[in-house]
Amino acid sequence: MTITLTGRNFDITDPIKKYAEGKLKKFGKFLSDDSDAAVILSVEKYRHKVEVVIKSNGIQIQAEAVTGEIYASIDEVIEKLDRQIKKHKEKTTSKRKGSPKGASLETTPSTAERVSVIKKKTFDMKPMSAEDAAMNMDLIGKDFYVFTNEQNGKINVIYKIADGDLGLIEQA
Repeated sequence: MTITLTGRNFDITDPIKKYAEGKLKKFGKFLSDDSDAAVILSVEKYRHKVEVVIKSNGIQIQAEAVTGEIYASIDEVIEKLDRQIKKHKEKTTSKRKGSPKGASLETTPSTAERVSVIKKKTFDMKPMSAEDAAMNMDLIGKDFYVFTNEQNGKINVIYKIADGDLGLIEQA
């Protein structure tokens, strides 16, 4: 596994580098040898943030953690990654072992993978700008808002990011 460490607003010391790499190397037994892990360590006042993105065999697993200490953030993000990787590993092995050859996923759904729609809403989407959509999102008190972009007529989603900024997903 190739591990790339990047520090924002501080220099990565050797003990921090060894600690993070040691924690990430334990995932080598679950992932292929050509896996890549990108780790971004950042410090803003009293917030120590660690973001990790692992790419392996066409899948991408990512997690982030923010605490008051960099080592605690690394431990927390490793726990999140561990849960995600084990969950992914269980899915791939259960699909391989559970279904007979030639059976499709639709004919043999497991009880854990069944999804039911709890609530359904329909509404008219008037064309609007991203700024108007952000304002409407704040008015209704939600973390995302679906709208039709007035510039290109395509469906977009605006959403809140954890640090307070906004993200925009555009239809291709």
